[in-house]
Amino acid sequence: MRFWDTLLALLIGLASWQVLVIVTDAPHFILPSPWRVAQAAYKSRVIIAENAWVTAIEVVLGLLIGTVLGVATAIQLAMSKTAERLMLPILVFTQAVPVFALAPLLTLWFGYGMGSKIVMAVLIIYFPVTSAFHDGLTRIDSGYRDLSISMDADTWNFMRHIQIPQALPSLGTGLRLAAVYAPIGAVIGEWVGASQGLGYLMLLANGRAKIDLMFASLIVLACLTVMLHIAIGMLANRLTCYAQGTTKP
Repeated sequence: MRFWDTLLALLIGLASWQVLVIVTDAPHFILPSPWRVAQAAYKSRVIIAENAWVTAIEVVLGLLIGTVLGVATAIQLAMSKTAERLMLPILVFTQAVPVFALAPLLTLWFGYGMGSKIVMAVLIIYFPVTSAFHDGLTRIDSGYRDLSISMDADTWNFMRHIQIPQALPSLGTGLRLAAVYAPIGAVIGEWVGASQGLGYLMLLANGRAKIDLMFASLIVLACLTVMLHIAIGMLANRLTCYAQGTTKP
């Protein structure tokens, strides 16, 4: 049912796009038609695939590193009240600085290769993962705490057997957000300075007035994001099932 709903929404979007092109009578270098974009995507399929692969690597690595760092930070904050009092305000304060404004600095520090784009993706997803998982770790029913005290469980055992399993649905929520934000970070980094990637290809196509190629790159990026979101959503459902003690989502 979801497949047919998605297909129907896609067809409606394409039809609306084509109607807009016809009604506005916009030139193809301003608003190309879906058919022209499809032709550009087919003609440039090799270069689009090469650059999409680079962006996908940047996004996946950034997502993995950001998730690991976010999970480790959330556990540390939940285990230590001192760390929570000192680090949590700093984490909140860092969000006042637009991450996009750091892109030129990251490019300067880490170069024009994949490193700066991975760091950009890590920075943009680190706080959502940390915040969501930390919130789940701290919202534990008081009955579990009383039970752990009566059984003389130490902090780590309580964390490992109670807090982490109960907080897995919250981690899944953070991962869903990260799956959407990670491509944004990678593409912003590519816009600032890169020689590969979908963001670089979009700028290159725009500079050469190949708007159809730019639209094709944008659509591929959107498809990449959707596939990543679906994969992460499946993982999040698994985490929720594990926390609830069930086997089926």
